[in-house]
Amino acid sequence: MACILIDLHPMVRTMKVAPLSRAGDALHMKSAPRTACVGAMRLAVAGRRPTMAADHILTYARTLSGGGVERAQLRLARGWLALGRRVTLVIGDERGPLRDELPDGIVLHPLRDDRYSAQFALPGIVRQLRPAVLFCPGNFYTAIAAWTRARLGSDCPPIVVKMSNAVDRGDHGRIAAAGHRLWLAQHHRFCDHLVAMTPATAAQAARATGMTGRTSVIPNPVVASSGDGDPPWLPPGRVVLGVGRLVAQKRWDRLIDALPTLPDDVQLVILGEGDVRSALERRACALGLAHRVHLPGHVSDPMPAMARAAVLALPSDYEGVPGVLREALSVGTPVVATDCSPAVREIIATPALGSVVALGDHAALAAALGHWLDARRPAPVPQPGADAAARYLRLFDTIV
Repeated sequence: MACILIDLHPMVRTMKVAPLSRAGDALHMKSAPRTACVGAMRLAVAGRRPTMAADHILTYARTLSGGGVERAQLRLARGWLALGRRVTLVIGDERGPLRDELPDGIVLHPLRDDRYSAQFALPGIVRQLRPAVLFCPGNFYTAIAAWTRARLGSDCPPIVVKMSNAVDRGDHGRIAAAGHRLWLAQHHRFCDHLVAMTPATAAQAARATGMTGRTSVIPNPVVASSGDGDPPWLPPGRVVLGVGRLVAQKRWDRLIDALPTLPDDVQLVILGEGDVRSALERRACALGLAHRVHLPGHVSDPMPAMARAAVLALPSDYEGVPGVLREALSVGTPVVATDCSPAVREIIATPALGSVVALGDHAALAAALGHWLDARRPAPVPQPGADAAARYLRLFDTIV
């Protein structure tokens, strides 16, 4: 019997997942080959089972320009590598500030053509590399996951999607919102499992995608700081800090508009880079605030600036689970945010931590900023997610 088990073990360890078929919302496993089933049962009887089923994780992104989704993706990859897994990153554009944050040991698979069209070559890469699981780092990228599933069919590895952004987007009109909802409702057809970062966002995403029962809650991994003290580029005086890409979704213009209502010593610093930089600079100049609005660009470690800031502000139209709020609270900095996601009130759980203001209420935003400039700072709140990488791996191993 021992010899038979030894012979069967490699077969079971390397056998493919049985093809999946779907009928409506139901997920059915087709019958596996009888020999594989017998081998698996014998291993179970002997008290042995294959380990590290998800030994090779493939993930992908369009750019290393510095978005929160990609930063969290790299932190997860670092954790997976440290726990003994192989990780391949298919990247559309390998340039950008996040290149310095690539973890040691990750296999980079750059796409040399246009990064938006070339990533639809992902099915061929998956077919060539044969990873155990495909990780989609955010719902911005799920169209590529759908394309990969459609092209590979039963040869596609399990697809795990992290819902990184809001189900309801604040920039959508009625028609666009209906189309977005229709798209989300198709996700159960090509995703095997969904991960959200808080219970409220998980419940909302499960309803929108039809994936109730196939959704887990795993926070993003903790952001560690590499240093302390005042960054040399921070201006003197009290600082209202924003951290995030300079894109329309973030609505940094709301902070510039609120600045004249705040005392003259208050400076606005926004860390990040993006395509609305010029528009923000023009707005600051038009209001005579160029000397009080500072855009240092992307900063790899914003934690010292968060610790030094009087308040961190997030005036977005929509978000998923804004990690910057948790990062600021972990160093005892109060936060002010628009009601741009169900997760905001989960993070700002009590009035002692900060303020949540209604979207479009510019007076309330300015008043909240003024209040926290002089209010008592909250006690630091530890970030969740210290075991995020390990929790993902347990999920991957179960699915595979």
